Amino acid sequence: MTNVGIYLDATPGGGTYQYNLVMLEACRSLPQDSFDLLVAYSNSSWESKLSDIEVPARIIQRTIASRIWFQMRYPHSLWIRVGKYLDRFVKEFISYQRDIWIFPSQDIWSYSLPLNSLSTIHDLMHRYERGFTEAGSNYEYRMRERHYSLMCKYSKGVLVDSELGKQQVLESYHPSAEKIHVLPFVAPRYLEKKDYQIDLAKIYGIPQKFLFYPAQFWEHKNHKSLVKAVDQLKNRIPDIHFVFAGAPKNAYQSIKDLIHTYNLDSDFTFLDYVPDDHMAVLYRSARGMIMPTFFGPTNIPPLEAFATGCPSAVSNIYAMPIQVDDAALLFDPHSIPEIVNVIERMWTDDQLIQQLKLKGQKRDQLWNQAKFNVRLKEIIEIIV
Repeated sequence: MTNVGIYLDATPGGGTYQYNLVMLEACRSLPQDSFDLLVAYSNSSWESKLSDIEVPARIIQRTIASRIWFQMRYPHSLWIRVGKYLDRFVKEFISYQRDIWIFPSQDIWSYSLPLNSLSTIHDLMHRYERGFTEAGSNYEYRMRERHYSLMCKYSKGVLVDSELGKQQVLESYHPSAEKIHVLPFVAPRYLEKKDYQIDLAKIYGIPQKFLFYPAQFWEHKNHKSLVKAVDQLKNRIPDIHFVFAGAPKNAYQSIKDLIHTYNLDSDFTFLDYVPDDHMAVLYRSARGMIMPTFFGPTNIPPLEAFATGCPSAVSNIYAMPIQVDDAALLFDPHSIPEIVNVIERMWTDDQLIQQLKLKGQKRDQLWNQAKFNVRLKEIIEIIV
């Protein structure tokens, strides 16, 4: 019997939370005759997701001691030696006697506890896209370099989203190649619900026809290029409308200011956090999803679009072309003319929309939650 623990340390909203949901589902699928699962979580928002599971679930919250230690940047190796004597947080993890702990949130506990861990590196864009302060500022760069180098050094295994992601980790921190395991992203299963319906016009004031971009408002998400493209299209397509859904971040106000400058306020709807069921309806109702991000290697929204039958167009960067193959339109996120062309095609070409929808659904069948589950089980067996 292999004793497995998973620590859910994300709050609702954003890609990390979606990844936690997928990883939780994969852990729940582990055969009970071979695996003993314990689910731990850091905040009460997870309780509604865990109410119906048939495995033990425990809340483990960070203590003052652990917070102070890492804020003061004391030696990491010393914490590993003494933390189990000083801190209730560390003691609780140890007490559950797991053969392996899975950390889907890229958090420091994947390398800061004296136990075997399977950690996650979603991206290293602080190295490859340093122009964006949210990832590449001097402070962020130093912090992330220390974080990921320690993760590669102390974790039993590290999950990455793609072969390119693995290559970037290897060339950046030089861990053993056998320690890095490719586990591509997958759309969370709640998007498969088709019987849930809401009135988007009544709840959010959204018109019947709209284009969708679900992303937190970071500069690297490149919302502004969509705004500039809409400004160029407005005379030709007067009814164009975009829905943005995501938590306000460092680009939020400047995006709103740009829209106001172009007098496009009525052409954009801003949504903050959207409940899971509502998100599924938004994808299914959208004319298409357009993602002009500058970050990779891959991303979750295209997979969510495939799972819901939402036609999509994505940035032609890093491993995104491999991720979507021919199931999405590709464009240069730096090129406003290319973005203009993609928006116009998706808004006006019904035949194209139907083709993209069918290709996306076909692509979704090639890699889904069930196959993700099998791959995670294989990785756990390799590590343990």
